[in-house]
Amino acid sequence: FFSSYPEVELQTVTVNVTIQDFVADVVSELVCRNTQQVSKETMFIFPVDSNTIVHTFHATIGDSRIEAMLWEKEEAQKLYKATSGMENIRYLQDQWDLWGPVFACFLGTLPPNEEATIRLCYIQELALQPDGAAQFCWPHELFPPKKYTSEWSREEHIALQHLSGRGWISSEEMSENLHFSISLKSARGVSHVVINSSYTPLQYIAFDQTSAQVSLKSALWMQSDDLNLLVYYKGPHILTAVVERRDSKASPGSLLGDPVVMLTVMPNIPEVVPSPGHFGEFLFLMDCSLFQDAQLPHLSSAHPSICPQNTLLFLLKSLPLGCYFNIYSFGATFKSFYPQSVEYTQENMDNAVGRISSICPDLGGCDLLGLLRCIYSTPLLHAHPRQLFIFTQRKISSEEDTVMAEVYRYRDQHRCFCFPTNKCVNLHLFQAIALETKGECVCIQSRMDMASKAVKCLQQALQPMASGISLHWDLPPGLEVSLIRKAPEVIFQGHQSFIYAWIHGQAQDENLDEAAVTLQYHVGSQFFSNTLRFSLSPSSDDRLPVHRMALMYLLWERAWEGKSREEKDTQQSAVKSSLSLGVPSPFTSIVGVQMKQRDTCSRVFFPNSLPLDSSMLFSPSCNLVPCQLLWLRGFRPALFESTKFWMVQKYQLCIEMLDHKASDTEAVTQLSAYCKEQKPCPEEEVTVVALQKANGSWALTTALSSALGADVEGQRPSEEVQPAVWATVSALVWLHKYKWKVPWSELLKAKACRWLQDQTEVQLDECLRAANSLLGCFVEPTVFKM
Repeated sequence: FFSSYPEVELQTVTVNVTIQDFVADVVSELVCRNTQQVSKETMFIFPVDSNTIVHTFHATIGDSRIEAMLWEKEEAQKLYKATSGMENIRYLQDQWDLWGPVFACFLGTLPPNEEATIRLCYIQELALQPDGAAQFCWPHELFPPKKYTSEWSREEHIALQHLSGRGWISSEEMSENLHFSISLKSARGVSHVVINSSYTPLQYIAFDQTSAQVSLKSALWMQSDDLNLLVYYKGPHILTAVVERRDSKASPGSLLGDPVVMLTVMPNIPEVVPSPGHFGEFLFLMDCSLFQDAQLPHLSSAHPSICPQNTLLFLLKSLPLGCYFNIYSFGATFKSFYPQSVEYTQENMDNAVGRISSICPDLGGCDLLGLLRCIYSTPLLHAHPRQLFIFTQRKISSEEDTVMAEVYRYRDQHRCFCFPTNKCVNLHLFQAIALETKGECVCIQSRMDMASKAVKCLQQALQPMASGISLHWDLPPGLEVSLIRKAPEVIFQGHQSFIYAWIHGQAQDENLDEAAVTLQYHVGSQFFSNTLRFSLSPSSDDRLPVHRMALMYLLWERAWEGKSREEKDTQQSAVKSSLSLGVPSPFTSIVGVQMKQRDTCSRVFFPNSLPLDSSMLFSPSCNLVPCQLLWLRGFRPALFESTKFWMVQKYQLCIEMLDHKASDTEAVTQLSAYCKEQKPCPEEEVTVVALQKANGSWALTTALSSALGADVEGQRPSEEVQPAVWATVSALVWLHKYKWKVPWSELLKAKACRWLQDQTEVQLDECLRAANSLLGCFVEPTVFKM
């Protein structure tokens, strides 16, 4: 992406992508030209999320070459002070309309009709789609633009394309501008690909179809959409391994001198699990400013779901027995209902419901970072995956990159569902938190739909998941394994986990080069086990993409261990490792160097050996240029997109927001007037929910009769029918009749049905006939799923 003018156009793009199972190695060359008669200042920006490593960058303009180099962090800080133009980076960081971590390099002035040639190389873990495909994306901004004449509009050209069946420029012309080739490798075999663009037929290189190639024919339709490539492999995906042999130039015993294995784990999780035993730890984080105008549920004259108190009530009532929960309120400080999470029982639920009214409005600061650190310091509960529900509307007090660093550190230990309002200036941050932890971010356009969206996410949080995950290795004698990135305690449905293992030691028999790993896990009460055998002598890959990804995780782990500055050996070892493969880390920073072409030497970006004295960079032929990994803090929120380039989406408002013409106050007034004309009234709706017990049943009381608007207490079908059974069936019939008023009642009804199933005698037919007659409706027995 170029933060300059439209006149600086991409002329040609050459991209070579090598995809091996779920890791992509990308080598690209971009040529752009200033088509105007005046000079333009240009900056190159590229997103680098937590699964991406940019390891090579250099740009050539005329006889000058800008090269990015890794440097020890303290040394780099000194160089930054001597770099002119750093104000451009600082301005970009605070004023740009993009957000998130990016690689940015100031290219300087591009003269009229001058070209800039950029070489960019990076490695990326690929997202796994629900159908098992590996997804690779390339941003549409990095495709050559289509050409239009001044006489015709873009819409006219599109219409012409539909009529003529071809684009404005010929395929021959496009082939001169775009060279996009993709190599595919997998020990399981490549099945097929799906690309949202025209491409050549898949060509197999190996007879066993473990290697294939495909190329784009044109980027004609890529002007508004990212390139989306889906790669399908043969066989079901549960466990795959990519083995990368050692670097022949490195000494054995080091990470580079030993093989590294990248495992991709996606457990087979059935849609329906008998006796699922929904265990989990559910933490509800409530921004106190949401309670500014809220009243108690029974005092609210507006629709009940407008109150954050009611959202908490519905969430608490929807939780399953056996889980753990806690509620936190946060502002300038934070408080919790309990010192640590408590088991979900009738007593604890009643206690929590009674304490909801104690949450006081707080319009001061917003210490989300302190609250997250407090939660992360609390030990995880065995067999209870931690899931956070965060409701907020204020600007957080801490820097966004600091918050994300903390979330990233614990991303394998929890999942976050975020609910920022449309007034929240940190909307993009919560999108990132949800994406990083494999949760979901739902923007609350008005607090009217807060409860329904929150309970919908709770339904997702209660889906079956794999837990008790363990790996068991079978290696040739003399070899051992060290996990660089360990298996998470839980993997949620539809997600995968990347695990990196370092194979070291000396094999006793060099002819034995086969190993095996066994994945074991539980889904509910079911036990699963899968074994994968793989070779420790794969074909060589001099670019070492798997080693680079493994090193990135290893360096972050070392940084999180909190080594003291006196331990110079550890620091120097980390710096050396970072420099050896060009992997940015907490111990290093990037420095941009501009040199004359005659002074440059042929070498890779982030060279293996760097000069010990940085004074060489101040020679007349070398100049420092602004070039850094940055955390952009753009003020405009970005839409959530299921692409690796979500962090740099251009500012736009979602259709739902654009269609919302009336203010929140007007909408509340309109809905309140509407509710007054309908039965039952909103207060009854809340009361019915509030009366449900933790096990899912209702007690036969006068309060329930009042809430249902019928004499349920006095109309029990017979003495043989248990009072609680009759009350529960009646409440379920009422909820089903008015489900348009209680759209988030699915979990409440499911709990009630499970409770009924556990009762020895229910007399469902008798109770259902009586309840239908009493409440004036007709509900089928199938609603009870019994």
